Amino acid sequence: MTSVAIVTGASSGIGAATARRLAAEGFHVLAAARRTDRLAALVAEIEAAGGAATAVACDVTSDESVAGLAAAADAAPGPVTLLVNNAGGARGLDPVETADVRDWQWMYDVNVLGTLRVTKALLPALERSGAGTVVIVSSTAGHVVYEGGGGYTAAKHAQTAVAGTLRLELCGRPVRVVEIDPGMVRTEEFGLVRFGGDADRAEAVYAGVAEPLVADDVADCVAWCATRPHHVNIDQLVVRPLAQAAQHKVHRTS
Repeated sequence: MTSVAIVTGASSGIGAATARRLAAEGFHVLAAARRTDRLAALVAEIEAAGGAATAVACDVTSDESVAGLAAAADAAPGPVTLLVNNAGGARGLDPVETADVRDWQWMYDVNVLGTLRVTKALLPALERSGAGTVVIVSSTAGHVVYEGGGGYTAAKHAQTAVAGTLRLELCGRPVRVVEIDPGMVRTEEFGLVRFGGDADRAEAVYAGVAEPLVADDVADCVAWCATRPHHVNIDQLVVRPLAQAAQHKVHRTS
């Protein structure tokens, strides 16, 4: 039977790229996100390329919505062997002193509690498959901190902690846990969301960087980890563009 992969945050960026790539790898993809119009276009694109996908409306901040995703997984045309927790994002670049608590609450709910909700809901199906994989797309912001990034780095540190804890708790059961931590990735929406739609501020992040990562680079990492023999667990994969030696060290042309 065809294995089923579930990808959250699939309406754009890394999530959409991952859905396309996993469909090309032979998975039936449940593409989950809030924006159903974008999901419909993505599914049509995947099917036109010869793949199989189903759009599932899902808001990872809602228990009821996530329960609907679990129901869709139970009705899927094969065993659920892969969950990619990709939904997430950043809001604001304010210092702790003047931070907007609502931004922090949103970042925790989407990045951390969203991962928790979806993983809890899908673990029974993943375990039933006998060869499940949970991929958590976190960030290099889960390893280091930087000025103005307190809320985002706190959320990503927490997401990293969830991945490590889950791996310990599932030891001896047929579900592996993979954490993928991208550095600088240029996508169409991440910066716009962070800066409230300010395109100039979003674009300035990548100024002078010849080749930041793109969504397909991260999707490639997800697919590689997910398609290793099941006894092989890629605990943590850090991926950055060549121009980014560390979070604070980026080569920029004049």
